Amino acid sequence: MQYRTLGISDLRVSKVGLGTWALGSDFFGETDDQRSINAIQAAIDNGITLIDTAPAYGDGHSEKVVGQAIKGRRENVVLATKCGVKRDGKSFNITLKPDSVRQEVDDSLRRLDVEVIDLYQIHWPDKDTPIEDTLEVLLRAQEAGKFRYLGLSNFKPDQMDEVNEIAEFVSLQPQYSLLHRKIEGGTLPYCRENNIGVVSYGTLAGGILTGKFTEIPDFDEEDRRSDFYNYFQEPTWTKVQQLLDVLRDIATDRNVPVPQVAITWAAQQPGITSPLVGAKTADQAASNA
Repeated sequence: MQYRTLGISDLRVSKVGLGTWALGSDFFGETDDQRSINAIQAAIDNGITLIDTAPAYGDGHSEKVVGQAIKGRRENVVLATKCGVKRDGKSFNITLKPDSVRQEVDDSLRRLDVEVIDLYQIHWPDKDTPIEDTLEVLLRAQEAGKFRYLGLSNFKPDQMDEVNEIAEFVSLQPQYSLLHRKIEGGTLPYCRENNIGVVSYGTLAGGILTGKFTEIPDFDEEDRRSDFYNYFQEPTWTKVQQLLDVLRDIATDRNVPVPQVAITWAAQQPGITSPLVGAKTADQAASNA
């Protein structure tokens, strides 16, 4: 495994990180917690240090699973989580109100069962809450030693400028993959120019870039990934299959699985520090690494 420094921080993160949205046991279907723990530990065994989670993933369930998996291995992990998205049943509600964020920090520390979070990220901007109010609470939590570095997720350059006037942040977490390249137009150059680390998500585009789906899948009720990713319907589906034919040719030439081609593509793009990749099993986690 290779390692990179995240922005202006002293965090050394693996070139590939582990995303744990799927381990929340809801949005990507039900998962077995022990199998999820095995996947996380296999990722660590294979050199992955960056583990990213969020309270929104299974209404705190992913954080609990991550916390169990890293017991006794905390020194081997750069732990990242978020605030600002709260669950109400199947709904995702964005709120950065100070009282809510203040409670979220403590709840995440409790669920993860750690004393400090390495990277604490604002999950999504909240147009209804002044960012200075949110940052005031976060800076106090940082001063109290509850997290080491502040990061942002899903912010645009003008929104990052607003944050930068008040607080220092070290990273951005945007969606980025072979199928979603919008950040190349402005956000990624902005991050490169300002030495902001980029921890991208959606690397395998909801799993479609693994090549395992040969027909449009009929996901069960508990698997809602197609609500977020539009790749599992026409006309996008057919276009993706054409791309996958190219990825399969490359994979065959290199004698590697198709997902490794998509992961490598993301990891080598200028400005990307560490693409996050999900894994539900130990074998998947090892292969991603």
